[in-house]
Amino acid sequence: MKILITNDDGIYADGLCGLYFALKDEHEVYIVAPEVERSAVGHAITIHYPLRVREVRRGKFFWGYAVSGTPADCVKLAIYELVGPVDLVISGINRGPNVGINVLYSGTVSAATEAKILGFNGIAVSIDAYENIDYCFASYFVAKFIKELDKIPLDTPFCLNINIPHLNPHQIKGIKFVRQSIAKLKEFFERRLDLHGKIYYWQGAEEHTEIDDETDVIALKNGYITITPIHFDLTSYKDLNRLLNSTYLKTFEI
Repeated sequence: MKILITNDDGIYADGLCGLYFALKDEHEVYIVAPEVERSAVGHAITIHYPLRVREVRRGKFFWGYAVSGTPADCVKLAIYELVGPVDLVISGINRGPNVGINVLYSGTVSAATEAKILGFNGIAVSIDAYENIDYCFASYFVAKFIKELDKIPLDTPFCLNINIPHLNPHQIKGIKFVRQSIAKLKEFFERRLDLHGKIYYWQGAEEHTEIDDETDVIALKNGYITITPIHFDLTSYKDLNRLLNSTYLKTFEI
């Protein structure tokens, strides 16, 4: 397959490098990724500044394009200018999980959904850890999983959000196809003072309030690789049908 790899941790991230080496021998792999970390930028694109592109080489085998924009910018620029049409876009492997409401903020996931918007299959991959991460199994899993894609009943273009526990492979319980949690996060803002006595705030989150086993949050916590098919249609069809069947417009006068 012709595969585009991107991420939001930046082109020098270990997760991207591990994924590249797991795929390069069996696929035609291209890297187009942000030149610096662009985590939590969501589906932002750059329209008020030019996008700069430069080649990056790491050792004898690794090279790619570093882009001054966001993950979504990288996918657009790759498809339209740098690489051309591909069979698959893989975003990751992200440092830290992308489950629940975090999916909306994630640059990693947004790169995969951008692929679907453009008419190409996309997969976002994240690992449930932030420090001392071993990407070997996660990279191996992705390489093995994409060989099985033709066995999975999906319409194309599809977009999958995959999260992998940071466990010994023998401790991983299996794979679960689950829905995205929409439970709230327990969030907080820590109030601090800078050296000049000015107040600033540092945002953080403690944990999810989710309890449903059949969601990405809990299944990942319980040691399963989670796979969630996602899409970018934000229409609330339940409410839309209610509005269409209501008498509101019949009584409203402009």
